[in-house]
Amino acid sequence: MNPNAPAANPTPAQPWRGIIREFRTILPPIPEEAVVTLLEGNTPLVPAPRLAARIAPGLSLHLKIEGQNPTGSFKDRGMTVAVSRAVAAGAKAVLCASTGNTSASAAAYAARRGLRCVVVIPGGQIALGKLAQAMIYGARVVAVEGNFDHALELVRALSDEGAVCVVNSINPDRIEGQASAAREIVEQLGGPPDTLALPYGGGGNTCAYARGFGEAGAGMPRLLAVETAERAETFASAIRIVEPVHREQAEAAAEVVTVTDGEILDWWRAIARQEGIFCEPASAAGVAGVAQIRPGGRVVCVLTGHGLKDPDAAERL
Repeated sequence: MNPNAPAANPTPAQPWRGIIREFRTILPPIPEEAVVTLLEGNTPLVPAPRLAARIAPGLSLHLKIEGQNPTGSFKDRGMTVAVSRAVAAGAKAVLCASTGNTSASAAAYAARRGLRCVVVIPGGQIALGKLAQAMIYGARVVAVEGNFDHALELVRALSDEGAVCVVNSINPDRIEGQASAAREIVEQLGGPPDTLALPYGGGGNTCAYARGFGEAGAGMPRLLAVETAERAETFASAIRIVEPVHREQAEAAAEVVTVTDGEILDWWRAIARQEGIFCEPASAAGVAGVAQIRPGGRVVCVLTGHGLKDPDAAERL
């Protein structure tokens, strides 16, 4: 008998069931009948040897490709939990302020369950791909003057009335769901990385990774929250947030690294041309931060959204 031959009746791999069902024991309680999922999560962790060689000799670099979530961004991880919990509480509508990705995700999960969805966006400051998603999913899109901070102020005022469920990251269910990415990385690497870098816009995702690594119990990596010096005008629209909502918690959990839009542009181009991965511009912030700091050991950079989210940005290439 050939000892290397495959088993006659191999055990089939269990299909991925989405964030809630995969991590149910460490998430807030959600009845099975309230679960709203698009089978989000389980995204690839891809080695990036050519980028690593450009940054520092001997660097071990991996990219967590969150653009492969159902609506093309990491927001789906938190949205499945937030919308499912809203359904369990009897909500009929969800509301959010957004620079783009949150609106697309909220609209998709609301549509999945048949809920109404209202998204408030800063007029003229949202990438076309993200706006198209929110509209095709059937959300009511309200554009307001000013930036994201003004949009969020309006949403907070509406949430005080208790008429709808707000699904921005001020909703703690969002953070719980997004923490699943850290747990996946620990499983994929066989332990935590030495350093993890990610874009820093509102700071909610930084808080989520800190929570996820802490709950995984395998050790806390050095966290780099990478912002752009041009927060108010950056071409990386996903992090065009002047006043981070989670600033205090995020900056307590991570080191803040500040890069320029030029650095983001340079590494955004390099991720595509050297590794064949098309991410949205803000996603390149983590790589730009790592290139500036040059940490050693195993490093993971989180690419938060797909490049087709912001097709107009490709004109800069």
